[in-house]
Amino acid sequence: MSSPHGLDATSDPRSDVGSSVGADRLPGEPAEAGPGVLASELRSYLLGLALALLLTGAAFWALHTHLIYGPGIMMAIVVLAVAQMGVHLVFFLHLTSAPDNINNTLALAFGVLMAGLLIFGSVWVMNHLNHNMLPMQELIRMQP
Repeated sequence: MSSPHGLDATSDPRSDVGSSVGADRLPGEPAEAGPGVLASELRSYLLGLALALLLTGAAFWALHTHLIYGPGIMMAIVVLAVAQMGVHLVFFLHLTSAPDNINNTLALAFGVLMAGLLIFGSVWVMNHLNHNMLPMQELIRMQP
């Protein structure tokens, strides 16, 4: 089929035919439907659920065991929390390194950057204000 300019769809530079990204689809939607795809998706969700439950149980175990050195318990819980975030991103939010997920990955990275700037910037400002304020006794003495 030719376009109004006399070009067919394959020679039109604005055409999306042959794109490496593929057709648009909803996040988590399988590329092709079929009975094998549903079973594969269900296995993926169940594996994600098992890993999430395992990591949650490990965090509770780390908190209540005496096998981990006391000051290291918080670091163990942080590591387990980061691992659980990774499980959720991969198995439930389907964040992969595929070409059609680049925008999702960049949006996640931008969100993490903005949250980090907000949190660490706020702590820095509050610490700076706390350090530079006059003690309460001098503030009271300055009042008439």
